[in-house]
Amino acid sequence: MFSRTHHFYLITLFTLFGFYLISNKSVADDLDGAVEEYQRSLIKQETTGSNFVMIFKEGKRIYHKAVESKKTGDKKINDKTVFPIWSMSKPITTVAMMMLHEEGKFDWNDEVSKYIPCFKELKFKDGDQIRPCTQPLRIIHLMTHRTGWGYPRLENGIDIDGVPDVSFDSIYPNQTRFNDLQSFVESCANTPLAFEPGTRYLYGINQGIQGRLIEIISGLPLEEFLKSRLFEPLGMVDTGFSMTPEQRGRFQPLFINTGSLKGFTYLLDQMTYQEESKAHFGDAGLVSTIEDYSRFCEMLAMGGKFRGKTIISPASIQTMTKKWSGGFPEEPDAFEPLKGHYNGFSLFVLDKPSEHETASPKGIYGWAGYHNTHFWIDPQNKMFGLFMARARPFSWEIPIGLRKVVYQTFPEP
Repeated sequence: MFSRTHHFYLITLFTLFGFYLISNKSVADDLDGAVEEYQRSLIKQETTGSNFVMIFKEGKRIYHKAVESKKTGDKKINDKTVFPIWSMSKPITTVAMMMLHEEGKFDWNDEVSKYIPCFKELKFKDGDQIRPCTQPLRIIHLMTHRTGWGYPRLENGIDIDGVPDVSFDSIYPNQTRFNDLQSFVESCANTPLAFEPGTRYLYGINQGIQGRLIEIISGLPLEEFLKSRLFEPLGMVDTGFSMTPEQRGRFQPLFINTGSLKGFTYLLDQMTYQEESKAHFGDAGLVSTIEDYSRFCEMLAMGGKFRGKTIISPASIQTMTKKWSGGFPEEPDAFEPLKGHYNGFSLFVLDKPSEHETASPKGIYGWAGYHNTHFWIDPQNKMFGLFMARARPFSWEIPIGLRKVVYQTFPEP
């Protein structure tokens, strides 16, 4: 028999539990409505076509929705839609490097020429002069975008910097003019650097070179290493450097809105994703799906573990997100929209939320892809946000705006 006191405690407990459920449902509903409204606003403003957002927190998806534009030429999108992720390839290559570093296969200060001899004698631009480098190129320079190699800048179709072309603005029959990564790194070695290695930050082709390092150090082709060590353990079944005919049927068209061009097209794919090509660029060459990439994000958000399996250590994540370069405005070639952030291993890390992202917690990190794929990791809350679309021009404001909606609606505890 329960006493009146017991009945009182039970009633109080159930009442509080009911308020908790109602409160949580209200927050979830608010988040659902606010994020969907933001997604629709991007379509209405013709910033993107159809887009997909996933928000994950403490082991659960708290938001997961595709919003379709229903415009002529666009396609419906879902978990299995394939996107070119461009520079969101970089964090994957970085994690592969962290795996090899944890195994003691190399040291950050090793000279790159120890593994790739063609990098032994490099040259750099000193004003109008081309001079021999007095400092060696080290692996840490590749990890931190401090090599002196950027990306091509074209004027009238001609690269004015001499940077090896990895196909961002050109189409080659076999993906690029390189058939493998060795021919690519040899071209890099013959290209003068913008400055002495290690001198300053310049965002560029560094993960492409890391791909060849991974091949030499591991003894495996880059694609095979990533598949066996990362993609298969994470269950990333649609991520790779090429597409099957079936995957091409799920490939999202590009929405372009540059003023002179507007609409949906496959004519600006730029990369062919042919299986014959062995030029697998770890800086820009992967395709993936929101389901696949969410697994990679989940692993990072959970401190390097994925559903019981350790992929990398928390110490490696700390190294990846350490302040290796100052960010804007300390580094002139960093990204102005990302003020308040510094640069880790090809990752932005939010250092001063008050400067630009007032609602986001300090310490979130992430990156983006050329066709507006974006992600961020919130280690404090074991949370991540993932945005997938295929649109140009690129905009940092898309993920910044999304984070404002998420953190203002669903504040951190």
